[in-house]
Amino acid sequence: MQRLGCNHGGYFGEPLDVDATLAACRAAALRQGWTEESLPPAALNRVGFVRRSGRSSAPRLYLSAGMHGDEPAGPLALRRLLEENDWPAADLWLLPCLNPAGFRANTRTNAAGVDVNRDYRNPQSDEARGHIAWLERQPGFDLTLLLHEDWEANGFYCYELNSAGRTSLAPAMIEAVRPVCPIDDSPEIDGRPLTAPGIIRPEVPPESRPDWPEALWLRVHKAPLSYTLEAPSDWPLPVRVEALVRAVRTACRVFLQGT
Repeated sequence: MQRLGCNHGGYFGEPLDVDATLAACRAAALRQGWTEESLPPAALNRVGFVRRSGRSSAPRLYLSAGMHGDEPAGPLALRRLLEENDWPAADLWLLPCLNPAGFRANTRTNAAGVDVNRDYRNPQSDEARGHIAWLERQPGFDLTLLLHEDWEANGFYCYELNSAGRTSLAPAMIEAVRPVCPIDDSPEIDGRPLTAPGIIRPEVPPESRPDWPEALWLRVHKAPLSYTLEAPSDWPLPVRVEALVRAVRTACRVFLQGT
């Protein structure tokens, strides 16, 4: 498996047809009995899907993708998961694309040039404000999985936020991804040391960070256990999608085995 070698100073790989992807997600979700919800503001045309198991004690799992418009693998992975419909016995919340305008422009930011994933502490963008308003109407989650890509990465990796000290899901995800995608074994990524190949466990108090990503807002307000999954953008798109799909399936399976 070889790198594409096309990402120099940014992402220059395949763009995503976000409208076709969202239409496919909607069709699959409604066919499988999910409930569709609109995220504010309505002008952004963002949707979420919710499916409850019917068990009062069911674990609550949240998945999101499409935060950055130059990261197509996340929405495509959620589309595939919706279409294949192999979900655990849990209550599920799924947001396939948080920044559609970014995908239409093929840029990391929203239409106003804001990196939405740095806008969750003192939100200014409509995307972050509307997402937070929607999240505040939801219950707490037991596990959140946030699907991303990194155009600079040497392989797949994940960030773990585990404030409750639960058994880590990261090693199982790494081993599930390893047969289909390289694992990043760099000493550090974005200035943060890896605790094991492909695994970052940042020890940064939330109050010390002026700009929060979605993961940190969820850690503070909604979920004791959160993983940001990063596929390496300089590998073929099907590889990145498969890596994210395998990581999500493994995380859900291992998590439910421990509950």
